[in-house]
Amino acid sequence: MPGPKSPITCHVLDSSTGKPAEGVHVRLQDFTPAATAGGLDSFNPMATGVTNADGRCLNLLPPARDSSEAKEKELDGVLASGIYKITFETKEHFEMTGRKCFYPWVEIVFEIENPKEHYHIPLLISPYSFTTYRGS
Repeated sequence: MPGPKSPITCHVLDSSTGKPAEGVHVRLQDFTPAATAGGLDSFNPMATGVTNADGRCLNLLPPARDSSEAKEKELDGVLASGIYKITFETKEHFEMTGRKCFYPWVEIVFEIENPKEHYHIPLLISPYSFTTYRGS
């Protein structure tokens, strides 16, 4: 039986080749609105990862554990409700396969309403397009 996984995971598939996109760098950030950030909206770094041979990044944050103390946005893998952004650095993937691309990275902003749920963000890429959806 597989062990616990990060509360946020992702999967990148290169739809132009029909294969997983291995080695894509991934960044996870949380959102701080202008009212609490001194007048400017900002996204703050939380975690980084790299997709594996199957195009998956399963370890952005530690798995959820019970804890009596809480930080505002993340504690022991338990997220708070709020807005987050995941960035996929896609240009390097296409360069490694001898292709140019239009989108050097893809940013997906999403909202977590129930921090106890698992959030999976699949990304389908090709050199001149991308699509995403909420996975399971």
